[in-house]
Amino acid sequence: MATSPGGQAVPAGACSIREAMAACDLPRLESRMLLSELLGRPHAWLVAHDSDPLPAGVASRFETLARRRREGEPMAYLLGMREFMGHEFHVTPAVLIPRPDTEVLVEQGLRELARLGPGARVLDMGTGSGAIAVSLALAAPQAHVTASDASAEALAVARENARRLGATVEFVAGDWFAALQQEARYDLIVSNPPYVAAADPHLDQGDVRYEPRMALTDGADGLADIRSIAAGAPAWLNPGGTLWLEHGWDQAVAVREILSEAGFRQVNSHADLAGIDRISGGYL
Repeated sequence: MATSPGGQAVPAGACSIREAMAACDLPRLESRMLLSELLGRPHAWLVAHDSDPLPAGVASRFETLARRRREGEPMAYLLGMREFMGHEFHVTPAVLIPRPDTEVLVEQGLRELARLGPGARVLDMGTGSGAIAVSLALAAPQAHVTASDASAEALAVARENARRLGATVEFVAGDWFAALQQEARYDLIVSNPPYVAAADPHLDQGDVRYEPRMALTDGADGLADIRSIAAGAPAWLNPGGTLWLEHGWDQAVAVREILSEAGFRQVNSHADLAGIDRISGGYL
């Protein structure tokens, strides 16, 4: 027996697609996405067959997912997927949910790879789902892409995404530069590090409540990991190499100062689609 949000029992098989969507107390798009995933049918099919009864097992699973969504769990975790740079990435609560803002970092990385030419060596630090590294590898297959993460669970997700999408990426485990072989050198380093300050109230709001805390905040002012990456990167970059970092909406000035102090030149920032400086970087 499935139940409505008010607790009323709904006999298995007696609930149609239309009735289930009306009873679940979710936005129509979200309920349609959940049912589409459970039934393995496109949205257009759901519209055309909205009077069809739901199988008992599907009705029960749908109500479970709807309840979890009403409690605030992100749709990406419920569906297990999130689109990024035109690709569908598998996501779990072990990794951050890829966001459109981060596409700015990938686009800048691709511009740098076009400048650097074939054979350029790329490092994505703190890869999470692998969205950045895999997107770069797919769009620039002539590059050699390495991705690191301190989380074994995150690396398992990233490896699976690379395998499923057909991207050639080398994955290494470890905390920032400790993951690298001593002789490794790169032409481009990119990273979306934890940059939310530990005291930021947004950590306890919305989707981020369910995302891995260690991937969101450095436990300090939000700039600690950025400082560490900027200070360490010159030793791992080839001459003329470049570092680009994603950061918070109000951190661009501070990050540019950090990069300049670490010895980078031509330091600048690029804005996201909302016009907010979202990434900053510089050159050796």
